[in-house]
Amino acid sequence: MSAENVERVQAALEHFATTGEPAWDGLHEEVEVYDHDIMDAGDYRGHAGFARWLEDWAAAWAEYEMEPEEFRDAGEHVVAFILQKTTGQGSGVALERHDAMVFELREGEIVRLDYYNNREQALTAVGLAE
Repeated sequence: MSAENVERVQAALEHFATTGEPAWDGLHEEVEVYDHDIMDAGDYRGHAGFARWLEDWAAAWAEYEMEPEEFRDAGEHVVAFILQKTTGQGSGVALERHDAMVFELREGEIVRLDYYNNREQALTAVGLAE
């Protein structure tokens, strides 16, 4: 099942990178998001919470682009490494950074997303620290 999970996450991120919209049909209706990169991040639950998380995250950037780089099977989890290309909303400063997301899937749906600003944190979270 985990190879299928990797494929599902890969397709979801490619859909988002291409359209700017989440692949809603792959998100559980009670999906939880934990953003370890936003100080004092709010509580993001369900499709409405997921949409609010994206709005909160995007508010910091005048523009952004996400490129999926690598996916790792971690049992019940999939770790996705991404390249973020962003421009600060107020500062206009352009940044490139390598972030990571940990997806938990159940019965083919994403039930939890943890967002990290580096790969080491994500790998540690799933017990694959390098």
